[in-house]
Amino acid sequence: MSDVLWFLTRSSGIVAMILIAAAIINGFVYSGREGGRRIRPDWWVDLHRGLGGYALIFTVFHLLTAYGADLGYRVIDIIIPGVSKQWTTAVTLGLLAFYAMLITVFTTWPKRRFRSRIWHAIHLLSLPAAIAIGVHGWQMGTDSRTGWYIALMAILTGLVMYPAGLRISGLIRSRQSGN
Repeated sequence: MSDVLWFLTRSSGIVAMILIAAAIINGFVYSGREGGRRIRPDWWVDLHRGLGGYALIFTVFHLLTAYGADLGYRVIDIIIPGVSKQWTTAVTLGLLAFYAMLITVFTTWPKRRFRSRIWHAIHLLSLPAAIAIGVHGWQMGTDSRTGWYIALMAILTGLVMYPAGLRISGLIRSRQSGN
């Protein structure tokens, strides 16, 4: 049974990583502007929320199967960052990313209760969380040195960084033209 849980741990982590990247990409595209106006089909925000929610569900499943797979983790190791006695940095980064995701996803629903700038700053936690997830998977993943995993990470990184780069370059251009 622990072999099945070990495979479920690996696969749920990879699926969660893909869903997180998809949610970030969708968020950048959804909140982008074209010709000075926002592109906002209603189903895009539903897709964004769904991707984030499913990413969180798969991450929780990843944590539970890692505990259940008899890999030597205690309950406290999957709750409190920094206390694990094995793979300390990788486990800590994974847990910090999980908590950042948790905050990001659960502040989406009461968005109207936050000021726009505060909500936006909280929502931007998804970017360092994605970086921490990538490092977590690279340091700890048993597949991290295989060709398909490296290709997947390169593709996901490129797909996330492209809209992020467009957004940053657009902000820089708008600030320079405004000065």
